[in-house]
Amino acid sequence: MKVMRVCGNSVAMMLMVAYLLLGSLQMQAQNRAEWEKLKGDVTLYITNDMGRNGYYDQKPIAELMGEMAGVVDPECVLAVGDIHHFNGVASLQDPLWMTNYELIYSHPDLMLDWFPVCGNHEYRGNTQAFMDYGKVSRRWMMPAKYYTKVFNHGNTTIRIVFLDTTPLIDFYRENSAVYPDACKQDMQAQLSWLDETLKNAKEDWVVVVGHHPIYAETGKKENERIDMQKRLLPILHKYNNVAIYACGHIHNFQHIQKKGDNIDYVVNSSSSLARPVKPIDGTVFCSSADGFSVFTADKTQLRMSMIDKDGNIIHTISKVKK
Repeated sequence: MKVMRVCGNSVAMMLMVAYLLLGSLQMQAQNRAEWEKLKGDVTLYITNDMGRNGYYDQKPIAELMGEMAGVVDPECVLAVGDIHHFNGVASLQDPLWMTNYELIYSHPDLMLDWFPVCGNHEYRGNTQAFMDYGKVSRRWMMPAKYYTKVFNHGNTTIRIVFLDTTPLIDFYRENSAVYPDACKQDMQAQLSWLDETLKNAKEDWVVVVGHHPIYAETGKKENERIDMQKRLLPILHKYNNVAIYACGHIHNFQHIQKKGDNIDYVVNSSSSLARPVKPIDGTVFCSSADGFSVFTADKTQLRMSMIDKDGNIIHTISKVKK
């Protein structure tokens, strides 16, 4: 009788495992079918606020990015700051390059070009070493602290404008003991460059990215957003060609639209550790999930899809040419 009871328990356990495995496979199949819809003429990843030495959800999300890349075939990864918490990197040999980046984003389908910008945590360390890592890794594509890149496939063109936002905020410029490189940057030179870049931008789509938000719900200092608004908004609106401003820093997903403003303001969540969020004026969507996002561009439509740590598409920003 005891043997029969043990055998019965074993069979029940095997059936439960098989049921769970079948459910997992069905969910993966559903996800893959949804992921297929993220493919466009140009497909790009965007990630930020990652660097936790693989802890929390960083490594699982990195593996998810690799798995999804096998389906959507992104051209590159936009890494918009705070790749290294908490004090940036000290040098090209800093062990954090391995524990925050190389050993984490090791999936074969993530052997892509990565286009980074500095976040406030990079400004606590050696920003020149952060820029120069391309001398070590062929993936690391950072020609300057701010720069632009055009992607062109099929009949579709998209320009990504990469901003260095930490020196645009007075708090960091005035706190040189903690952020020693921030006050050394020529803020007006960057703003003049941005104006000239947008003036000459004739691509189908223009997306501007930087680490800090222009609008966001957050407990962080309001003066950060005020500085960003007064310095960037006049330029971003000047030529009526910016579709999306996307950033990180806040560690959650937010999609904000302001009345009378054609730009969508998007906060991309942390790819390791998220924080709570609630709606504010202009909030279209918000979520405390962690994850990353995918840009999908065609001639007449631009989408930015938010992906949670389970691979679900939880929200999509869609811009359509009229």
